[in-house]
Amino acid sequence: QHKNMSSHDIIPRIEILTEKKLVGKCLEMTFAENKTAELWKGFMPRRNEIKNRLNNDFISMQVYDASFDFNNFNPHKTFTKCAAVEVTDFDKLPEEMETFTLREGFYAVFAYTGLNTDTTIFEYIYGTWISNSNYALDNRPHFERLGAKYKNGDPNSEEEIWIPIKMK
Repeated sequence: QHKNMSSHDIIPRIEILTEKKLVGKCLEMTFAENKTAELWKGFMPRRNEIKNRLNNDFISMQVYDASFDFNNFNPHKTFTKCAAVEVTDFDKLPEEMETFTLREGFYAVFAYTGLNTDTTIFEYIYGTWISNSNYALDNRPHFERLGAKYKNGDPNSEEEIWIPIKMK
């Protein structure tokens, strides 16, 4: 359905995220030195040790500090990326796993179909959509929800991109 659409036609839905509890592994990285593959290789073999999962989705979360400037993009600036799943509570955690509580707040949710290596959707979101919307980026984690239709390295892969926003 979306195959011939340009990213400029993607209209997000605006959602209020309720607080979520996440468990997973995190790594510090930069866009220039991207360790995403290494992160997920460390997490996926151990995912079944997490017993209190809420659903079968995976969360790929980015935590940027307040000084991260999306307008003057610096590929060498560090941020933290986490491979995680949503849980009901933080009981009985596997060793060496980290917990994270996603605070409630507004998100713009983009349904994305395509390769996870194609960054044009993010260029559109940060470069075009935000500046033309009634919203500004909020300083909360950004994340992708990888559900049943997510397929790594497949152009027909589907995911949701969650961008934290606040009114301008």
